[in-house]
Amino acid sequence: MLNANISNSQSAAITLFRRLVFDGTVPIEIKIDLKELPANSDRSLEYYYIQAPRISYLPLLLPDIKRHLAEIVLDDTATIKEEDWWFEETGVGNVIKWHWPIGSLYDSHTISARVAATVASTYLNGPDFDPTPAEPLRLTLHLASPPNDKLFTSPTAEACKQAFMGQIKEADFLRWGNTKRVTSLRKQDQDGMWEGLRDHNFEEFWRIASKVLPAPTVHPTSSPSHHEPHTRSQSTDPGSSHDSAYTVRSVPVRIHLPDGPVLQDIVQPLSEDGRPTTLRDLMRAHVPLLFPPPPSAPLAYAIIQGVVTPGDAEIAWLNSTLAGVDGFLSIFVGLGITN
Repeated sequence: MLNANISNSQSAAITLFRRLVFDGTVPIEIKIDLKELPANSDRSLEYYYIQAPRISYLPLLLPDIKRHLAEIVLDDTATIKEEDWWFEETGVGNVIKWHWPIGSLYDSHTISARVAATVASTYLNGPDFDPTPAEPLRLTLHLASPPNDKLFTSPTAEACKQAFMGQIKEADFLRWGNTKRVTSLRKQDQDGMWEGLRDHNFEEFWRIASKVLPAPTVHPTSSPSHHEPHTRSQSTDPGSSHDSAYTVRSVPVRIHLPDGPVLQDIVQPLSEDGRPTTLRDLMRAHVPLLFPPPPSAPLAYAIIQGVVTPGDAEIAWLNSTLAGVDGFLSIFVGLGITN
């Protein structure tokens, strides 16, 4: 009975965190580049504001942006081709990628803004330091001449779907060494997972995604306790009873440095001594200058899904509960010392 209660409690916690991620939103401010507006355009409407789902993608917002902004501002939208639309970050000039989840775009903007504030004020921390300010992601919509070499894909919903499925397969390969769990899904289920994302239907999305993304449970044969290390029994067979976030070959992780590259490496869920790999372990291994070992204090912090995440959080658990809908755990590194 006790084990059943623990299992039910754990399942409820997993669902809660997954729903919090799925229902998370970010503020976005959008304006059309004034230089691209025809002479007869209505310039009284400068901005369009939207509270966008973190797990969604910009191409899925274009119908709303067209209806509530473009069709009002532009006298004639018949000559405007949506496939020529593209965004850049207002005042910064960064071209916005179509295939990035909106939450990742926002977190990247947040840490870049904090870097600018740090440089301007010449301090890493202070009484007014806020690692996650509630500021909108400000975007400028361009209506022509897209820089296709920087966009990687077109803004159509179908292209977005294909990019999404490609990310799902890549994460599946990193996790298990193959893509069987995705490719063995019926086409109806693959389409259903995308439709659950597109329509913002939590139950429909996770009904299928749960077949791909394992829960953070440990196989009973390892019987871990507070004093025992976890053991790993890898499985490559879809649907195996050994499927667990702690038995995968590697955890799909991407580390986004402020105004820098994206690091992606093999990250095992357990260390050589069988202990769960923590966020602190990962950051010290990959960004040691910002996350030095004791007694030095870290000079940076990690944001996952918009939240400053504690270093003792286990990577396997984080990936299973706070990963994006594409299966990757995206970690954004901000400069500063949090309390």
